[in-house]
Amino acid sequence: MTKPSLPELLHAAVTAVGGTERPGQASMAEAVAEAVDDNSHLLVQAGTGTGKSLGYLVPALAHGERVVVATATLALQRQLVERDLPRTVDALHPLLRRRPQFAMLKGRSNYLCLHRLHEGVPQEEEEGLFDQFEAAAPSSKLGQDLLRLRDWSDETETGDRDDLTPGVSDRAWAQVSVSSRECLGASKCAYGAECFAEMARERAKLADVVVTNHALLAIDAIEGAPVLPQHEVLIVDEAHELVSRVTGVATGELTPGQVNRAVRRAAKLVNEKAADALQTAGEGFERVMELALPGRLEETPEDLGYALMALRDASRTVITALGSTRDKSVQDEDAVRKQAMASVETIHGVAERITQGSEYDVVWYERHDRFGASVRVAPLSVSGLLREKLFAERSVVLTSATLKLGGDFNGVGASLGLAPEGTAGDDLPQWKGLDVGSPFDYPKQGILYVAKHLATPGREGSRTDMLDELTELVEAAGGRTLGLFSSMRAAQAAAEELRGRLDKPILLQGEETLGELIKNFAADPETCLFGTLSLWQGVDVPGASCQLVIMDRIPFPRPDDPLMSARQKAVEEAGGNGFMAVAATHAALLMAQGAGRLVRATGDKGVVAVLDPRLANARYGSYLRASLPDFWYTTDRNQARRSLAAIDAAAKADGR
Repeated sequence: MTKPSLPELLHAAVTAVGGTERPGQASMAEAVAEAVDDNSHLLVQAGTGTGKSLGYLVPALAHGERVVVATATLALQRQLVERDLPRTVDALHPLLRRRPQFAMLKGRSNYLCLHRLHEGVPQEEEEGLFDQFEAAAPSSKLGQDLLRLRDWSDETETGDRDDLTPGVSDRAWAQVSVSSRECLGASKCAYGAECFAEMARERAKLADVVVTNHALLAIDAIEGAPVLPQHEVLIVDEAHELVSRVTGVATGELTPGQVNRAVRRAAKLVNEKAADALQTAGEGFERVMELALPGRLEETPEDLGYALMALRDASRTVITALGSTRDKSVQDEDAVRKQAMASVETIHGVAERITQGSEYDVVWYERHDRFGASVRVAPLSVSGLLREKLFAERSVVLTSATLKLGGDFNGVGASLGLAPEGTAGDDLPQWKGLDVGSPFDYPKQGILYVAKHLATPGREGSRTDMLDELTELVEAAGGRTLGLFSSMRAAQAAAEELRGRLDKPILLQGEETLGELIKNFAADPETCLFGTLSLWQGVDVPGASCQLVIMDRIPFPRPDDPLMSARQKAVEEAGGNGFMAVAATHAALLMAQGAGRLVRATGDKGVVAVLDPRLANARYGSYLRASLPDFWYTTDRNQARRSLAAIDAAAKADGR
């Protein structure tokens, strides 16, 4: 029997999911197949509606080697595992004459821990709560959640938190889950044979396609202890998120509360001298943190340096003592020891990292209204780490609707540790970029309107002219507006103002769960939804409910963001343009994601309005505009209002 061709396989898969074949999807599938066969790397931009998941799944399944697919969002993981993969496998099975297996793998804390569930959380002296089921009154929310988790544990096959509906609070989940550092290990645990996390890892070892998230991919790369099974092909979807997720995993944090918890956990397991030394070091650290002012620490202040050295040394002593003492009076000693060890090792690791003071790290103080001050440390750049760990010994495909910024892939490529496309060199990963376009006719379906007449937004202060413009646009659109603001404060101020000015429902992020907000926004065309950056990437509302997307200003990083400003400064010191490499690239990515909310289907029409004149007037404006979909461009406010009114009238005439 002849081997089926890629177009045949793609046709079968697209038919199975009830989709339409698109030229961009076919180009993408060919390019992915080529990269996998050549063991090379590919960055592929595929606009909304291309059907990119099939564009990479079909060639990956046809190749026959194990593939890991890493996504940033839970929604896409679920779509892959619950919809795209089952249908694609069914469709390809007769043609490939084999049935590829697939599995989802997440970090350990996403799975119910049977040991925690049945034995309870190791007791901490001052909290002295547990048995947690007895302590949490069944009438309380926590008690109800815990009882429901206990019932669910008997019926769930996966133990995966995301399979529990409705969900439970983070506090309740913390009572029944463990981090990988706190886990006893299957061989030492009484419940090891039935462990949900271990079963997920076993399923992943047997699967042809393993679906995971960026964070687990980062842990696998950074910590050197393999979490993912061996694989020949890595596909990173939503790849525009990868750098920030890897940075998050590589960031350490220390708070006084965290040190106090570690002291409590270790106190009953080590000699009094070791416990007292850690407590004294913790108190010294707490005194320093009481005076901490937010901002970057270019050099470690002397008082912080002493406090961290004391913490480092005391925690090292406790770690040694924890490894050698046994105390039979402690119930469930192995679990108590493991939890204490995890807490103290984290403190030791962060304290040592800051004390050593690498030029490749950025250290800063942060203050939080609820949790007080913390000291944080993050890598100045993760590009070297990604180049070394991600692109060695496997073919990597990175895809997203937004990878091409300012007209090429080199900006995103540089953040991933890649030299400019086409650069030759023995130790440089070879890659190519491909933009397969979008099935949408952007110039006919959308308008990019820049409010050139408005005052340039300042750092603080009300923007009365912007709020007037916003009101006029929402009125012309008949509601149907997704407002994307650069800060929560700006979103709240705009919602408050427009609720007073307009007779339209204005939903605000934070007043309901995101899922509920999006459902209500989609259900009523007159409704507007206002929110901040995190909304920009999660909203998928095709049709007449979203015909105006507003951005209040260009979303540059805040000037006092310690990590972003350090990265900008480092580029400048190396002779580059720090503003363009860091701030403009950051803004371009967010704006491209935000503008991408407007046209989600072939019948969608509308306006993206940017209420920041710098997009039209500033030198970098053309770079940012080149990163957005190719909408028809205008700075004429009357034209924007007339177009919105016409789109609204057409939708009403269709009964939408």
